[in-house]
Amino acid sequence: MTGSAWATYERRLHRVAAYIYGHLDEELDLDRLSEIACLSPHHWHRIYRVVHGETLAATVKRLRLQRAAAQLVQTDLAVEAIARRSGYPNVQSFNRTFKAVYGLPPARYRREGSHTAFETASMEGNNVMYDVALRTIDPLTLMGVAHSGSYMGIGQAFETLYGTLFARGLFRPDMEMIGIYLDDPELVETDRLRSFACVTTRDEGAAEAPLTRQKIDGGDYAVLRHKGPYADMPKAYQWLYGTWLPNSGREIRDSVMFEKNLNNPREVAPTELLSEIYLPLK
Repeated sequence: MTGSAWATYERRLHRVAAYIYGHLDEELDLDRLSEIACLSPHHWHRIYRVVHGETLAATVKRLRLQRAAAQLVQTDLAVEAIARRSGYPNVQSFNRTFKAVYGLPPARYRREGSHTAFETASMEGNNVMYDVALRTIDPLTLMGVAHSGSYMGIGQAFETLYGTLFARGLFRPDMEMIGIYLDDPELVETDRLRSFACVTTRDEGAAEAPLTRQKIDGGDYAVLRHKGPYADMPKAYQWLYGTWLPNSGREIRDSVMFEKNLNNPREVAPTELLSEIYLPLK
């Protein structure tokens, strides 16, 4: 396929990803997504699945449940309101689907989900419950896509990143998923948060938009290994800063934190997601 043909598919992938993330509160007609891609459903669904490894319907379901989990953990919205925003006709169907994916019905997940462990963790539980290791790493060369807004929405930047890499023939299976988060969500308004969805690369040449080059400094890091839904991650950060760091005797180095995703949310259940949070140390 020619470069111009790939560029056409790249633009279509970006349009569809942007539309999905911008309309999660609405009824998402899969045929409408095909119209946005300017291809018949017969062809577009197959192209999408080849690039992203899941169907359009699976993407929409996964993103809605991921957002619902974040709302259960981070807001006081009623379960009924979250169910409606997630496109479910009634609470019962939402409860069944959420439990099948997250292991607990929504109300219990809010009270008892894995995120609650970070709220009560003590330093004595560090080596048992939370795997924090000290590592020295080499500098990392990355290729990424910028994201503005809620960190829970960085998936859209990863969609754009992987669609672009695939369309340009740059994707390699050994690329590692890296998220760079530049701002503290406790201090910066949500719509002004800055982050980058990245992958590791050995290529240090120029990058064409929307791709950008990013660097991670080498040196010492405290690495917290986290298992569970991405909605739990803010609690993990709070525990790392508020409990582990003061008891560690170490000081923070003036470099960016980053996350490494060790498996793919398209391939494993949210309860099986593995991530590492890297905190730079002097």
